[in-house]
Amino acid sequence: MTSRAVAIAVIVVAIAAVAVLFYRTLRMPGRSFRGAAPPAERQLVDELRRDVYTLAGTIGERNPITTPEAYAEAATFIEEAFRRAGYAPKLDKAANVEAEIRGNDEIIVIGAHYDTVVGSPGADDNASGVAAMLAIARRFAREKPTRTIRFVAFANEEPPFFTTEQMGSWVYAQECHERREHIVAMLSIEAVGYYSDAAGSQQYPAMLEAVYPSTANFVAFASNLGSRELLQHCVEIFRRHATIASEGGALPEDIPGIGWSDQWSFWRFGYDALMVTDTALFRNPHYHGRGDLPDTLDYERLARTTEGLIAVVRGLARTG
Repeated sequence: MTSRAVAIAVIVVAIAAVAVLFYRTLRMPGRSFRGAAPPAERQLVDELRRDVYTLAGTIGERNPITTPEAYAEAATFIEEAFRRAGYAPKLDKAANVEAEIRGNDEIIVIGAHYDTVVGSPGADDNASGVAAMLAIARRFAREKPTRTIRFVAFANEEPPFFTTEQMGSWVYAQECHERREHIVAMLSIEAVGYYSDAAGSQQYPAMLEAVYPSTANFVAFASNLGSRELLQHCVEIFRRHATIASEGGALPEDIPGIGWSDQWSFWRFGYDALMVTDTALFRNPHYHGRGDLPDTLDYERLARTTEGLIAVVRGLARTG
């Protein structure tokens, strides 16, 4: 075999490997929503707006170091919201707030962090995620799922706690692991309220722009490679029910953004987990800034995303 033939063979093998990787990790089941969307449920739109305005407008910056009173007020607000929905919420030692619907020993965790970075009111990051989680929880309060569902508002996701054992989700996942709990899926709802129809409004880490849309009018599902099957299952359910475009990818954790939320903690303990996100800094110019205000969010699209996630949770928990 000549050196030229060897080089060609190597290139062919490399292309085939990339094609296989693409098929397994980036190609998602189902078809993303297209066309004109019907209006989201009006009550849901108003509910999401109300909760975001309470967290990011009335309470504002929620940081345990710089604004501890507001941080505690946010936890109390979430606890009371769970209680009004009919749950018996618990506040743990890490300041995570949990509400549970008991089913069997298989557990679904739906989480969203409620703290903010210093100096930001955190409407998108992450009052939007908390509002979506609370809306989902309210609609499951009287359900009788086959699997146990836990709704958890996580503390201390932001720096300086991020990727440390002080993250609320790390403490929570570690305790689940020590109790040998069978968590079959964890969904981290992380910044899901900012959308744009402007051309070129969506950015990506290097090279992913060749695969995904350049307009920020979709919601994204992201996981590590180990959680690929969960990711594809969730995207398939979402696309059957949601009236908003969606993209997904199971990618290496070292790609910027893939592990940037509480799903990272669950991966550390061997649990399948994914993030649902509007991609935050890759589209939102207010990310981690003072401009991350309630008026910058798109509550109609946030509601459509939430409607799709309600279907995902129903499918995962096997409620019907």
